[in-house]
Amino acid sequence: MSSASDPLAALTSLPGVPDAVDSVRKAVDRVYGHRVMRRRAGEITSEAALRAARGSAALSGADWALEEVRRRSDFGSEEQARTVGAALRLTAEAGQLLSIWRQSPMRVLARLHLVAVGQVKAGAAAGSEPGSGTDPHAGDIVGRPRLAGEPVDEPLVTLALPDAQEVAGRLEGLSGLIIGGGSAPALVTAAVVHGELLALRPFGSYNGLVARAAERIVLINSGLDPKAICPAEVGHAEQGSAAYLAAFEGYVSGTAEGMAAWIAHCGRAVELGVRESTAVCEALQRGAA
Repeated sequence: MSSASDPLAALTSLPGVPDAVDSVRKAVDRVYGHRVMRRRAGEITSEAALRAARGSAALSGADWALEEVRRRSDFGSEEQARTVGAALRLTAEAGQLLSIWRQSPMRVLARLHLVAVGQVKAGAAAGSEPGSGTDPHAGDIVGRPRLAGEPVDEPLVTLALPDAQEVAGRLEGLSGLIIGGGSAPALVTAAVVHGELLALRPFGSYNGLVARAAERIVLINSGLDPKAICPAEVGHAEQGSAAYLAAFEGYVSGTAEGMAAWIAHCGRAVELGVRESTAVCEALQRGAA
């Protein structure tokens, strides 16, 4: 497929991107080859999901200790708790949407936003019982791109918002790229999906959480991380919000250098997620977890 029909393929040859792709592939292969993965992969997947949710929530302003996330059961009492609850629901839901993603990415994104707000329960069938409705965003128009004049609550990202018409057009383009497939490596596709959704902020709330959940879906669905044990969200949080925003501004710039820096940043996030799961494997091997 030519770069004209597969725009993401052109990003693969940007300076530093081939090295990032290769480094991620090697890191993922190493953790999948860990001896603990042969016997206790399910436990690693569950722990990675918890840590992924904690990391994504931290970037959205709810930087809780892992053990606090693990022990809490009430996530509707205040803003940070709602953010953590949304991140947990999204992480759980992502794995349920893999079969739909390549056929209808917009349907998946709408579903992710509904789950984040709590309008539907994670893992529930479409059209099933709504969530508790304790999130104040539940009264907003949810599960669809914003219209002209509708506000966006996304405190981490302060860059100018694209207007609703631009959002609609770029979402259509992104959807076409996903449905069309292509030859770009999983890291490149995941970074573009993440960056584009964060740049557009198409929903009224929880755009960062949804963008990182979509990145997660791409990494799993592509076959790079089929067992969901390499949580990029952990790595994004570990690198810090300042580095995250600086790399994201490179994406928004649209320059070759900026795009390459964003893809490399996302690659490093995956590698740090691998490191986290490797530590969990080793703890289990020692009997410490």
